[in-house]
Amino acid sequence: MNELTHFDRKGQAHMVDVGAKAETHRVAVAEGRIRMRPQTLDLIRQGGHKKGDVLGIARIAGIMGAKRTAELVPLCHPLALTHVELDFRIDGDESSVRCRCRAETRGRTGVEMEALTAVQVALLTVYDMCKAVDRGMTIDGVRLVRKSGGKSGDWGESDAASEV
Repeated sequence: MNELTHFDRKGQAHMVDVGAKAETHRVAVAEGRIRMRPQTLDLIRQGGHKKGDVLGIARIAGIMGAKRTAELVPLCHPLALTHVELDFRIDGDESSVRCRCRAETRGRTGVEMEALTAVQVALLTVYDMCKAVDRGMTIDGVRLVRKSGGKSGDWGESDAASEV
C-alpha cells in the first residue's frame, strides 16, 4: 500500500468507497499511557479521588469515544461495533496508567480508528478528572498494536501480550 486512500485523482478528500468489500470479522488493539506525579497515581490507585472511580469513568468514556469515532474523524465510516473492551494497568515504576483497547466489528472496514479513539478519550478523561491536582500529566505512546481482518489481512503484534 503506497498511496493515500482518502484522496481522489484530483487530490480532493473523499470517503473511501467500501461498498464492494466483503464483510469480515475485524479486530483492532490500540494502547497508550498517561504519566503523572506519584501522588496523583496514588489517588487513582486508592480510589481516593473526590470525583470518584477515575478508571471506571475513563473506561465508560473510552467506550463512548469508540462509538462516536465517525462523528469526530471526518472521513471515518460509522461502524456497528460488536465489542469494545478497555483495560487499565497501573505502573508504579513509571508513575503512569496504561490503557489498552480491543475493538471488534463484522463489517467492510476496520476498527483501528475506533480503538485509537477509545484509548485517547479514556486517557483524556483521566487527565480531566485529575487535572486539579496535577496539570503536568502527559499522554504518550498512543499507537495501534495490531489489527486483523479485511483485505489487507493481519498487521502488528500477534502474541498473547497484545490482547486486552
